Amino acid sequence: MSGRDLRSIGVFTTLAFALAWLLALPLWFGDGLAAPWFTLVAVATMMTPAIAALVVVFFVERPQHKTWTLGLWPLRPVRSLLGYAALGIIVSIALVLVALPVGALLGVYPADFVNFSAFQQVLDEQAGAAGVAEIPIPIGALIVIQLATLPLAAFINLIPALGEELGWRGWLLPKLMPLGTLPALLISGVIWGLWHAPLILLGYNYPDAPGWLGVTMMVGMCILVGAVFGWLRLRSGLVWPAALAHAAFNGAGGTYLLFARAGEHVDTTQATVLGWSGWIVPLALVVILIATGQFAPRSTHDREARLTRTTG
Repeated sequence: MSGRDLRSIGVFTTLAFALAWLLALPLWFGDGLAAPWFTLVAVATMMTPAIAALVVVFFVERPQHKTWTLGLWPLRPVRSLLGYAALGIIVSIALVLVALPVGALLGVYPADFVNFSAFQQVLDEQAGAAGVAEIPIPIGALIVIQLATLPLAAFINLIPALGEELGWRGWLLPKLMPLGTLPALLISGVIWGLWHAPLILLGYNYPDAPGWLGVTMMVGMCILVGAVFGWLRLRSGLVWPAALAHAAFNGAGGTYLLFARAGEHVDTTQATVLGWSGWIVPLALVVILIATGQFAPRSTHDREARLTRTTG
């Protein structure tokens, strides 16, 4: 890796972190996560890696094919792009959901997969607030509807997710690949996890953990999940499958509330995909992908050749 590459990575990381902290300052000096503008700040923060990547590409490196460098273009071969995009959505949702029975088996996730008592409690409270006796739809049907609509979140959340992925997997991961696959995945995952610190230290994702533990857990999760997103980026040659996977992952994050037991506390340092029990399946998947050589990136030459064949 050249000194020019290191300088670009330094500029990118500094800018992404500085913007994230700058946007979070109103929360730190205000009501924290309870602030009415928290959602707006969180969404805006997700755009900071994209801003940092665009600054580096357009003003620092200035490559000839900027959209190729970021993994935005070309959107061909279409079959491959659609296949990896669908796979990313499915795998992300699966990783979030499978963490729940794993956590239940290990005794760290208080599950109720039969009566869905925590979700039923929420529904009863909503019905009472609306002045009706009960929600007319059976709870089992509501669970099915919730799960069936999860893939839609990949498209609803795509823009903010792309804001992150354009930086982390679109630009940073390929830039780190000369160091080797494993170092690139580890470094990009650590950077991604630490970038969340302005919100994690306020209690986001890990409300019951001290700040240092919350950030540490976030880094661990980001290394593993980021490796899965990275696999999608490298194999497809594009950032779109990783962005859709990230969007689906975020959209499915709250499903642990559907299957929890009423009156029980969920410790996210131990349960859900945020906690250590939820890392087991992603870790196994990443190990398999590495062992089978699935992280080999599609080269620019290969992409050009396939694009030429596609266009005739």
